[in-house]
Amino acid sequence: MAGSRRRPGSDHRTLTYSAVAVILVGLVLVSLRFVPGSPFRPTAASHSPAAGTRSSSTPTDRNARPSPSPSPSLEPLPFAAQDLSDLNIKGWYSWSVLDKRTGAIIGSKNMGETSTTASLIKSWVVADYLRRSAEAGRTPSDAKLDDATQIIRDSDNTRAQEFYESVGGSASIKRLISICKLTDSKVASDGGWSRTMLSPRDTARLGLCIDDGRAAGPKWTKWLLNEMRLVRGDGDFGIRKAFPAAEQKQIAIKNGWIDRQKEREYHVNCLAIGDTWTMGVMVRTPFSAASSWQYGMDACEKITEALLRDAT
Repeated sequence: MAGSRRRPGSDHRTLTYSAVAVILVGLVLVSLRFVPGSPFRPTAASHSPAAGTRSSSTPTDRNARPSPSPSPSLEPLPFAAQDLSDLNIKGWYSWSVLDKRTGAIIGSKNMGETSTTASLIKSWVVADYLRRSAEAGRTPSDAKLDDATQIIRDSDNTRAQEFYESVGGSASIKRLISICKLTDSKVASDGGWSRTMLSPRDTARLGLCIDDGRAAGPKWTKWLLNEMRLVRGDGDFGIRKAFPAAEQKQIAIKNGWIDRQKEREYHVNCLAIGDTWTMGVMVRTPFSAASSWQYGMDACEKITEALLRDAT
């Protein structure tokens, strides 16, 4: 039929166009293999070795995160909580140890109970004086620093009273409670430094406050800790005496001892700052049970020895 006749060569052109189309589609598909995110892009698996094997050159999953390495465990403190009833200490006593690295506190069940500090509080009074001087842009004179040395090393009461008054008296103890974040302690009812009420737990916190620089400030902390390591004479007793001689000189201390006529008791208190710990021990012994405060001094050391005894 005339309407169905084809022009010569028409079949050849159709075949040519089809071939070109196939080639173009193929080129597009090939190019898509190199477009990031394309469904035609080969995955790492398509280049991996046979199942069950792994090549060191196989790309890793970029979204996968390596598991964190476990942090090294801390060395244990040289103390362990113990039942101290077999020590047969007369009167009341309490103790607390604070881990400087973690802030964790262990102690006796009554470690939050308070007692009068006596000379132990001088460590704070000197720290408060030094920090406030630096904050005011003042450098204490050599004479004042010598006074501070005698307050810490020799527990000089007259100089301590002068420093206490210069920092505002009981206002200084309120700063202590605030700056060092104490929870049990309070200002003495008569406003005096000797009757400041601290607990062993807060005593250990005071030790941390001195050690980390909050008490004396960045300029004077090292100086104060060194003075506390050089405590001598009657004030050198208690906690650090329980350690080997080589270690004792690295432990900063400030102790307090007094005979309380009103309570008819000897009050003895011990503060120590070690390399990874701080410690507070407090003892109250009735006059009827001891002849002097030496009993409480020995008790501070005995309690520390007992806590060190089975720590490992």
